[in-house]
Amino acid sequence: MSVTNDLGVSSAGSASLPLKEKIKARVPRALLIFYRLFRTGDIVSVCSFLWAKAPCAKFLERWRIVKQLYRITYNVPCGHVQSEMIAPIKAMLALPAERQGVVVEAGCFKGGGTAKLSVAVRCAGRELVVFDSFEGIPDNAEPHEKNIWGGRVRFLKGDYCGALEEVTSNVRRYGDPSVCRFVKGLFHDTMPHFSQPVIIAYLDVDLASSTRTCLKHLWPLLVPGGILFSQDGHLPLVLKVFDDDDFWKRELKTSKPRIYGFGTSQLIWCRKEFDQSSLSAR
Repeated sequence: MSVTNDLGVSSAGSASLPLKEKIKARVPRALLIFYRLFRTGDIVSVCSFLWAKAPCAKFLERWRIVKQLYRITYNVPCGHVQSEMIAPIKAMLALPAERQGVVVEAGCFKGGGTAKLSVAVRCAGRELVVFDSFEGIPDNAEPHEKNIWGGRVRFLKGDYCGALEEVTSNVRRYGDPSVCRFVKGLFHDTMPHFSQPVIIAYLDVDLASSTRTCLKHLWPLLVPGGILFSQDGHLPLVLKVFDDDDFWKRELKTSKPRIYGFGTSQLIWCRKEFDQSSLSAR
């Protein structure tokens, strides 16, 4: 019988195991994590997270979160690198506990990011609301061609599909489903009925139309000081939505916020400043 440790590494002592797996099984888990940090280039973002000010999580709690992130990465397909998930988690844990608001994830694929966020959301004592069709990317005619680095881009109907049963199964196994609420359906059908204050929004929706819908319905709910992240900053059509001054003024009744990472990284983000929250009322 074999046993799997919390990093997804088999600890079976069978002689049939390859030498590499035998070595992994005998190396302390902490050393394996440090090895992977250097190998993947995540060392800077992880160290920044571990030593950051986080009112909702002490150092050992953050260390346990990091271990869980790597366990999930090696067991569930994820459309992000570790640093891109650490950023919203770090931002969430930096907010004071008395600040009201839920965390929203739009677009969850197989539930890898959902499981990661749920671990941190549990630590912060909040709720994670997950929006997805659970049928993959909807039918669209968006003319995606290349990303900002020149790579080819195509998004077809049904791509990146994770069925609700598969996603919830992954979250049960590797995250915490007790803090999650899953909202099934297309964004333009489900988000207009959502009205809770939001402290962190994490979008991984690929399409410009989906990005526009998420911004239209989630940005007004973002509390002052809250942050909206998008995992689609490598897509020119999505960047065009974020950079559209007229869209922000017409649809959101506010000025375009400063967008960090614009045109240089896949993860982009913008913070709702305290003075911005009052512009829509003018």
